[in-house]
Amino acid sequence: MVELPGEDIGYAELATLKLLALAGAVDGDAKITGSGLASKLDASTQTASRRLQRLEDTDLVAREIVSDGQWVRITDDGERLLQEEYAEYQRIFEHGIGVTLSGSVESGMGEGRHYVSLSGYHSQFVEKLGYEPFPGTFNLDLDDRSARARARMNALDPVEIEGWEDGDRTYGPAYCYPITLESDTATYEGAHVVSPERTHYDDAELEIIAPDQLRTELGVADGNAVTVHVHER
Repeated sequence: MVELPGEDIGYAELATLKLLALAGAVDGDAKITGSGLASKLDASTQTASRRLQRLEDTDLVAREIVSDGQWVRITDDGERLLQEEYAEYQRIFEHGIGVTLSGSVESGMGEGRHYVSLSGYHSQFVEKLGYEPFPGTFNLDLDDRSARARARMNALDPVEIEGWEDGDRTYGPAYCYPITLESDTATYEGAHVVSPERTHYDDAELEIIAPDQLRTELGVADGNAVTVHVHER
């Protein structure tokens, strides 16, 4: 389900965001006028102006007012919202939903091994994913297109790993998405993307867990390309 940020954002504003994207505001600044936007929205100039203001107030667009109109650019948050909406239309018209991402293998900082081994997470991975994960995570640095498309994952229904406490500190929830991995030499099924948040994360960094050591299974090392097919469970 697409989550609209903020009480002031509704489907009217989402429709405005789509029109701005069609005008070219995703890939750069788009020149628009209040009257031109109002005409496309079949609304008054005042209504079009209010919608733009709400989009700006919620950081979905950035704009610069000039003498003959305004330059508008959709922000990263605005594009994430559109990517999620796109994924919902996939579910309607393609009878399924998923996203394909590409990235290069990179070494982690060792934190993945620590968190995967924590009892509160580990026991849930075994119970809910059906396997004992290999210690540590398989890390990918996504290319620019994939980092932008990753937001479509928010339209998927993940396996939720609940947050927990150990007496000293509180650990937040995690969300797992089933995937198939492809390298130049091998394909691997049965792994999961694991994310600490559903909507806010470092879009370029992808952490993956599996029951096996994925570098060995895929025959890859740092810098090698890997494709990730994220699908519904």
